[in-house]
Amino acid sequence: MNTSPWNKDRIIGQKRSLQISHIWGIRIRLEQEGKTRDLALFNMALDSKLPGCDLVKLKVSDVAYGGSVSKTGSPVQFEITKGTREAVAALIDAWQFS
Repeated sequence: MNTSPWNKDRIIGQKRSLQISHIWGIRIRLEQEGKTRDLALFNMALDSKLPGCDLVKLKVSDVAYGGSVSKTGSPVQFEITKGTREAVAALIDAWQFS
């Protein structure tokens, strides 16, 4: 029986933040591959700084009509950048035509 801990020789704790070059690389790759949903979620994650569990709970009405998202029980408002707005609009258009 192997009794070594599951995280042996792994870095634990908070990870380093993404560098700007990595962020742009991810965005470009998602655009090239046509992954509109992933691009919209990635941009929303960067703009809102919401945890993933709150991010996937977002509704179109929360984003498109200026609603608010609840984080730790209290509503959170955040500004969406132009790139995120365009990615969300492309995602909504893709859903309407499918």
